[in-house]
Amino acid sequence: MGIGIGDSLPAVSLFEMTTAGPVEVVMSALAVGRRVVLFGLPGAFTPTCSARHLPGYLMLADKLRLRRVEDIVCVAVNDVYVVGAWGREQQTEGKIRMLADGNGDFARAIGVPADLSSYGMGLRSKRYSMLIDDGIVKAFNVEDPGKFEVSDAETMIYQIDRLR
Repeated sequence: MGIGIGDSLPAVSLFEMTTAGPVEVVMSALAVGRRVVLFGLPGAFTPTCSARHLPGYLMLADKLRLRRVEDIVCVAVNDVYVVGAWGREQQTEGKIRMLADGNGDFARAIGVPADLSSYGMGLRSKRYSMLIDDGIVKAFNVEDPGKFEVSDAETMIYQIDRLR
């Protein structure tokens, strides 16, 4: 099971930390009528996620917005409090929405679960990125285990430019 190009996001609930506390976000409604870049990763505060993946999207957020991207969304398999703290540490406010997939339900629903139990991390998510336009997946990039080659912000910009 999973999703691919031409599919809609599943009706899975994730959570976003706000100043009022955790708020539910239904993924199937996230990009309806909008252009959204969504990227997912194994977990908050992990080395590649904190040093390269999220910072790359932060650095290129303005270039993505120039390409009509209305929202940039990061999904991590952690609880909403950890994802919220990571977002504050990385200074994502107003640039990237930080969503918590605490149970890995979204990762399983889109076909990108990763068993990182051998590293003491339990069930997580593969690293991935996608472009969603009016609720439909237009690009979907899934990394091979241990890789960071196709889910980065630069690749997403290249793909958006080719889809024009």
